[in-house]
Amino acid sequence: MGDSLKTADPSSAAIAGAVSGCVTRLLLQPLDVIKTRFQLQVEPIKHDTLSKYRSLPQAFSLIVKEEGLTALWKGHVPAQLLSIVYGMTQFYSYNLIVKYAEQHPIAHEWRKSLNFAGGAAAGVVSTALAYPFDTVRTRLIAQSSKHKVYHGLLHCCLSIIRHESSAALFRGILPAILQIAPHTAFQFYFFGIFKDMYSNFVHDSTTSVTGALIAGSSAGLVAKTIVYPFDLVRKRLQIQGFQHGRKGFGIFFHCEGMLDCFVLTFKREGMNGLFKGLVPSQVKAAATTALHFTIYEQTLVLMQYLKQKPQ
Repeated sequence: MGDSLKTADPSSAAIAGAVSGCVTRLLLQPLDVIKTRFQLQVEPIKHDTLSKYRSLPQAFSLIVKEEGLTALWKGHVPAQLLSIVYGMTQFYSYNLIVKYAEQHPIAHEWRKSLNFAGGAAAGVVSTALAYPFDTVRTRLIAQSSKHKVYHGLLHCCLSIIRHESSAALFRGILPAILQIAPHTAFQFYFFGIFKDMYSNFVHDSTTSVTGALIAGSSAGLVAKTIVYPFDLVRKRLQIQGFQHGRKGFGIFFHCEGMLDCFVLTFKREGMNGLFKGLVPSQVKAAATTALHFTIYEQTLVLMQYLKQKPQ
């Protein structure tokens, strides 16, 4: 894996992670909105149906037509807070874990396993801290523009606590952790593998933008595909109790928990139902991971340059 990921000071990693999360979210929020709308739709996503959303291009154009261009950035404020907190915590905890682990002699021999374990631990910590922002983001994206229930980040958060409970902000956290832990682990693990492959192919061990983009997009694509059903279940659990905000989006999906959500989705929608929204999710995952790691590494390079620059 690139040296910047392994040897960065945890505080520098936190700053670079926050910058990476912020920029990546700003650029790719529209794909997240489309993915979430697909995941919450019970009806099939096919061209020859009467479903509201039937394909990626059709969903883009329909959202813009019905709700305006800015709707593609619905829930952007909590999404930004989510990305900044998550990115900062993820890279800080990962570097902290790896830094301590590398003090042991066997760390070099188990480097890839260390990447996997460090990524999993970082994913759990980041998810636990940032999860309420994820719930708020999902609710804001899920609501109809014609039947608005929430009028922003603070109003959404207070309304959920007042009308449902503070625990509702963490609804779906179990499938989230079951998804995020291996997802983050696979991201770091495959990023290391693909980046080593690229470095060996071009015979260059330096931290290059091209190498990070290729390795990051490949790692994101593989990792997201492996854990995707848990992401879908998480989204569906986050809108439980929110039927009044889903008018105009078709049948409301009601379930009693993670296992019930898996079973009902499979019964009603088949195996394909567990992978609804996979295509925009894969595109987003590939682009997100590529940008996330690349911006992170280049921010560290810039920070190091500024520190060494003569005053």
